[in-house]
Amino acid sequence: MKFEDLNIIEPILKTLKEASYEKATPIQAKSIPLMLDRNDVLGIAQTGTGKTAAFAIPILQHIYNGQKSGKRSGIKALIITPTRELAIQIGDSFSTYGKYTRTRNTVIFGGVKQQSQVSAIRSGVEVLIATPGRLLDLINQGFISLKHIEYFVLDEADRMLDMGFVHDIKKLIAILPKKRQSLFFSATMPNNIVDLSRTILNNPKKVEVSPASTTADTIQQYLYYTNRGDKKDLLTHILKDQDLNQVLLFSKTKHGANKIVKNLQAKDISAAAIHGNKSQPQRQKALSQFKEGNLRVLVATDIAARGIDIDKLKYVVNYDIPNIPETYVHRIGRSGRAGKDGISISIAEPEENVFVRDIEKLIKKKINLVKDNPFPQTDKAMSTKEKKEFEKEKNKKKQEFFAELKKKKNNGTAPKRGERRRR
Repeated sequence: MKFEDLNIIEPILKTLKEASYEKATPIQAKSIPLMLDRNDVLGIAQTGTGKTAAFAIPILQHIYNGQKSGKRSGIKALIITPTRELAIQIGDSFSTYGKYTRTRNTVIFGGVKQQSQVSAIRSGVEVLIATPGRLLDLINQGFISLKHIEYFVLDEADRMLDMGFVHDIKKLIAILPKKRQSLFFSATMPNNIVDLSRTILNNPKKVEVSPASTTADTIQQYLYYTNRGDKKDLLTHILKDQDLNQVLLFSKTKHGANKIVKNLQAKDISAAAIHGNKSQPQRQKALSQFKEGNLRVLVATDIAARGIDIDKLKYVVNYDIPNIPETYVHRIGRSGRAGKDGISISIAEPEENVFVRDIEKLIKKKINLVKDNPFPQTDKAMSTKEKKEFEKEKNKKKQEFFAELKKKKNNGTAPKRGERRRR
């Protein structure tokens, strides 16, 4: 369906044409008319389906029409999102679609000083995009009032709960005006999400596209089986292909992400990491460099990657296989967005073989196995009993080491702090 067929006003259609947006995605085609008719909407959609435009366009249209009718100013729309990166992306989308509507928006999040954010709010905005913690902080300080909110969006609700924001969300709902239009988006709908949606929505219309158990047909999926000790060399081998010029790579831990970056940089492959231990300026710098093509590999943990939305991203690499199958679907959904082609490459060590089987069961298809693999898997996964024995032996050696160190310290023979390093 074309955007012209969705009863969208000319100032917004103009920006869509300038951005070469012609056809609406399924969630946009289904949601925009419902929202323009002022229905509450429960949207079940994963990232990459175009849901930001699905709620941004109707909100901008409502605010624009309200301004023309002389409604008083103030914050009219509140969008809550789990991560800083996603908040920034949504803010950029509102700026793009609202270019000719004169609707002002700003983004607030933690991890940076609040002064510039407070100044933006004081200058006057109609749309506020925020992460829960900083929003509540500024409300408590008296810088933000939600009494004029007419449109409320809770985006990526499942991730919001995964990150422990449920109490913050409930606090916000309690102070929002009862009379409002609410929009609720989540990739999955477990019972706790269903319960939360009932406290937010009023007789909602349900829109569901691309269930979390499916992967886009436009994404080609490939799999390498290797040994743990060979993973970094296999990754270097994969990246010898210069076609992989912009790669989003997933690591399961922050420490692992840093280690991957260090190994890649040692091979003269430009890389940077984004995760919770990085400052907001560091994360924004890495993301900007990646988007501009000045960084070949962006290494991210799952939570940090939630806000990454890159239109033409083609390659996603799973350096670590996630133990939750739905996470795999979310990850590779970063490529092949809005109908474009994408390629995912996964590297599995023996302990992760079982995770691969769980993923294939969920997506109902086999991932293409790469047979031309210079580092094939030869090790076998440890059994549960073997893992326990291994951990027991490791802890035993650790205790023996510290006991010996303590003994030497008491005898005055242990090296002083820094002495061992100088040797």
